[in-house]
Formats: sequence, C-alpha cells, structure tokens
Amino acid sequence: MSAIEACRTEALGGHVAGCAKCGHHHIAYNSCKNRHCPKCQGPAARDWMEARAEDLLPVKYFHVVFTLPAEIAQIAYWNKKAVYGLLFKASAETVMTIAADPKRMGARVGMTSVLHTWGSALTHHPHIHMIVPGGGLSPDGTKWIACRSGFFLHVRVLSRLFRRLFLEGLRDLHRAGQLAFFGDLAELVSADTFSAWLAPFRKSDWVVYAKPPFGGPETVLAYLSRYTHRVAISNARLVSADAHTVAFRWKDYRIKSGDRQKVMRLATPEFIRRFLIHVLPDGFHRIRHYGLLASSARKANITKIRALLCVQQPDRVAATEIAPLTLREPCPCCGGPMRIIEIFKRGQIPMSRAPPREQAA
Repeated sequence: MSAIEACRTEALGGHVAGCAKCGHHHIAYNSCKNRHCPKCQGPAARDWMEARAEDLLPVKYFHVVFTLPAEIAQIAYWNKKAVYGLLFKASAETVMTIAADPKRMGARVGMTSVLHTWGSALTHHPHIHMIVPGGGLSPDGTKWIACRSGFFLHVRVLSRLFRRLFLEGLRDLHRAGQLAFFGDLAELVSADTFSAWLAPFRKSDWVVYAKPPFGGPETVLAYLSRYTHRVAISNARLVSADAHTVAFRWKDYRIKSGDRQKVMRLATPEFIRRFLIHVLPDGFHRIRHYGLLASSARKANITKIRALLCVQQPDRVAATEIAPLTLREPCPCCGGPMRIIEIFKRGQIPMSRAPPREQAA
C-alpha cells in the first residue's frame, strides 16, 4: 500500500523533461514499479510483450482456464504460496499429460500460465489462465503434431485429471504440515478430518474450460497483454472514490443474458481490504512457462518447431538508438524528442519549475 500511495508523487523523486524542439517542460515523478500497482503494469506489460514476440509460433493458440472450488479457495487464501504453487503445477501437468496421450494428441506441448486470484467484485477467486499453442512435438521430436481444427483437448477429461492431481497434491501438503487452518475449519488440522472433508470434492465437477482459438500471432500478443500484468482492479473500472465510499464497475456472471455490467459501492476500508487480499507472497512468480516453453529449453524448442513448420525465424527488431537521457515518449506539444534536463531524488525540489505531469520515469 505504501508503494502504491507514493507512486508518481514527489515522495519517490523524478526528473524534469524538456523538448529539444519547442522547449516544453514538465515534471515526471518516478513510478513505484510494484507489481500490484494499477498504474505501473501498463509499461511492464508492454516490455514483457516485446520480449515474448519472437517466441510466438505461426499456429493457432488456445486459452484454457482452471478454477478451484470456493471451499478449497478458502484454504488457498490461508496458504497462498503452497496452494497457488500447487495450482500452477497441477494445471500444467494436466495439460501436458492429456496432450501426450496417444489417444488424444500424442504430443509434447508447452504453455504460458498466469495466476489471477480475483473475481470481478474483488472477491477471492484463484484461477489459472493458460495460453497453449494448438499442437506439439512428437515424442521423438521429429515432427509437429497439430491438434484438430478448432479443438484442443476435451475439457471434461482435463477437469477430472486436474481434480485428481490437485487433491493428491493438497493431501501431500497436509501430510507435510504445510497447511494452516483457522476459524470454522480449524479442525481440518486432523488428518482423518481433512480426508473426510476432501471426499466430496473427488466426485464434484471442477470448472475447466477452453476458449476458441485465437487469430494470428498479433492477436495472441494482444490477448496475452490483457492477462499477464493485470491487477485486481484497474483505474478504468473506478466510478468514484472518497474517504467513505468507493464505487466501481463489475460484471455479474450469474446473469446468463442481457447486461451484466453493474456498479458496486463499498465502504473504503472494505474496498482496501478486498484489494489487499490479492497481494501475492514475496518472490512468488505469477507468470510461468511449462513444457516446450519452459525457460531452460524454450529457444531451442521454438527453433526446432519453426524448422519443422518450414517458417523462418522472425528478424529480431534492432533496438532503436536512443541518445542518453532521452525519453521514449515524444513531446506532447510538438512530437519532438524529450530529454531529461534534471533529476531530483525523493524529498528534493526540482530547480527547474514546471507544472506537474503524471508520467512514469
């Protein structure tokens, strides 16, 4: 919260930028760069997308979502690092296992997984968004095996294996003493009680669904950018805010047809509480790559796949030569290059006075 409150204010220092053409000046305060800050994720997403652009394959991509039952989500809230990690592992293993089955696709696949922990109303709703190329390498790595047109894998089959793998992993975490319980569920610390509590979940339906394939690589990148660096709520959804009440737009998915958009008003402390529910543990990675796209072998695998598909490796875009202390964003008045003419640290007052303008440093 301290980082977000100080973001783009004089508390973090900044610089004064001046246009080399028209002489326009403005102050730009430094950003906090916290991964939970709504203001800082736009530039972070843009940089991440540029780094991933050359990894895209000329194939159809699918969007697969894995969701936890609400009761188990409560345990995840108390044990974020352990259970969120299990959610990543179980969902990735599910897709790789089913895809490798000769009766399904018979291929080694890769995926990019992104963790979201919120629902539209800022409630706790952990789920994985997975972007998967529509195919994979044969077991011997000599050919590319594409999935059926417009179809990836049976979601019911994915759901059942995901349910089994997750529940087995959750049981192992309990046996290892890595789960904590509170309130009405404090009695689950007992192994027998926990086993009995889990039993109904082994028979219930778990929500896994796959969205239709994307268009070309540019569409995939645009789609990814809406998920990879999203935070619990964006500034665009805010309607009003003061010391007493915050109003924001949310989508009511219980409405099957018609307008789902609604406005929710929460007491300001409750809004802050809901926002902070979604702060991740320190050092926890919310974007992960698996299978063919795992970081250790991603470049080699993509090169091999491109060769099998008889397509050329995209030319690396040469970095634009930027003069020292020249900003990426042009002058808002004339479009000329903006250059940093002064840097001031936190607590300092810039010597070159200019009207403050909100802009990341």
